[in-house]
Amino acid sequence: MTSLTVTAAGAAADAVTGHVPSLVTDAVASRIFARDATLWGPDAQEEAGKRLSWVGLPRSSRHLVGEVAALREELREQGVDRVVLCGMGGSSLAPEVICATAGVPLVVLDSSHPDQVRAAAVDLGRTVVVVSSKSGSTVETDSQRRIFEQAFSDAGIDPAQRIVVVTDPGSPLEQDARSKGQRVVNADPDVGGRYSALTAFGLVPSGLAGVDIEVLLDDAESVADLLAEDDEANPALRLGAAMGGTDPLRDKIYLVDHGTTARGLGDWAEQLIAESTGKQGKGLLPVVLRSPGHSAPPADATIVRLVPDDGDESAPGAASTVDVGGSLGAQFLLWETATSVAGRLLGINPFDQPDVESAKQAARDLMSGDGAAATSTDASDGAVTIAHHGGDWLGGATTLDGAVEALLGQLDPEHGYVAVMAYLDREADTPFAEVADALAERVQRPVTFGWGPRFLHSTGQYHKGGPATGVYIQVTDVPQQDLPVPGRDFTLGEFIDAQSGGDARVLADQGRPVLVLHLTDHDAGLAQVTDALRGTRG
Repeated sequence: MTSLTVTAAGAAADAVTGHVPSLVTDAVASRIFARDATLWGPDAQEEAGKRLSWVGLPRSSRHLVGEVAALREELREQGVDRVVLCGMGGSSLAPEVICATAGVPLVVLDSSHPDQVRAAAVDLGRTVVVVSSKSGSTVETDSQRRIFEQAFSDAGIDPAQRIVVVTDPGSPLEQDARSKGQRVVNADPDVGGRYSALTAFGLVPSGLAGVDIEVLLDDAESVADLLAEDDEANPALRLGAAMGGTDPLRDKIYLVDHGTTARGLGDWAEQLIAESTGKQGKGLLPVVLRSPGHSAPPADATIVRLVPDDGDESAPGAASTVDVGGSLGAQFLLWETATSVAGRLLGINPFDQPDVESAKQAARDLMSGDGAAATSTDASDGAVTIAHHGGDWLGGATTLDGAVEALLGQLDPEHGYVAVMAYLDREADTPFAEVADALAERVQRPVTFGWGPRFLHSTGQYHKGGPATGVYIQVTDVPQQDLPVPGRDFTLGEFIDAQSGGDARVLADQGRPVLVLHLTDHDAGLAQVTDALRGTRG
């Protein structure tokens, strides 16, 4: 029997005491699992009515176990043992944590950066590509698929034998894939992307990579009745209350790896919480701490410690702390339920993402020439050009250090946060993410780090729809070599430029300050930016 533990202290414990009894009285848990779309108010009812099938996935996804195992065996007999996943947001983050936790290799391609895409298109003789897109119209995923189709063909390999498509029934992607003879696995259309860990989106790539997905479903099913119970001991009600019910609201949720075996769980929870709650000027900002030992989180934060599966013997801290333990499959269902509970307490619809589309449209406008002119440069400093959006806050700064200081001068010292958004090659530039911790020490406020464009499908919703308390640092570069998209009139380099420019424009339209740092020489420029954000430039 899989166990879940949720132990709260301080303000989080007060929130549990204050809200869980009424959640029980209102039968919130049982109504979620009965798919009651009225729980989040009349404005959310239509969307919620199409997004609640995730509660039954531990049972309804069982048919995938045998189907995926058979396909994996077929591919292994052909010497195909390398899995590349093309997917964005929830379509890639769940398989990434599933495979990392199981110690199984999976190449996650969740970028439109030409260098990262090119680096994934290797070892084709032993590669199967899973193309995952719920809508079937995600431009990044469509572009990746086209590039792999061309690469397989150039290598003398039939793409139909090496591409597996996961999508909703009837999507444009399904229709095109079937017309080409590619394998298609349909996902449940009544599950949103960030709640899709236990659908085909999470299970197909993970199972093909070698994970025992039946165990994952078993763990989730073993806690489903517990999470559906209207009882004050229900861990989902306790976690949801601790996140969304503090008074005053501690709207920063620090996610700390405190011994959990679920590798990367914080990154998956980050997109679930941010995209679900960040709207209507409200929301919870998840902050994934890379180094748990740095300075204490601020007064508007709750610390969530991700502890080992069987809990943690050490007591949670005093201020506002929650310890969460359990196996990965059980935690998927726990966090999804708790986030929907937090949404009810916050008074928002946890199933829509209205501001994700705004950045997509801005990127499309730039690609078509309908958008405003490209970003104008304010100054250059070494291998970095400097531009700003969202107000007249730069103050005439002409150096990199001066521009960073000017942006940080806009930071609310009590409620603000800094978002670093790196439109770089995530695989090659992994160490750059460590700058978030140093910057947090410097400003004594929360700092989030997102790789572009993947964050646009998750935390990007919070940036634009949540409280207007953020300041934003966007880092872009020139790819080593651009990559044309077969059958399209644009390159990946042009596309990622449009994505970064579109996102900056949407943020600026809402008066949110954005500093754009463009690396004209990648290595030298990235070193400059790293030092400037750390505050260590000599």
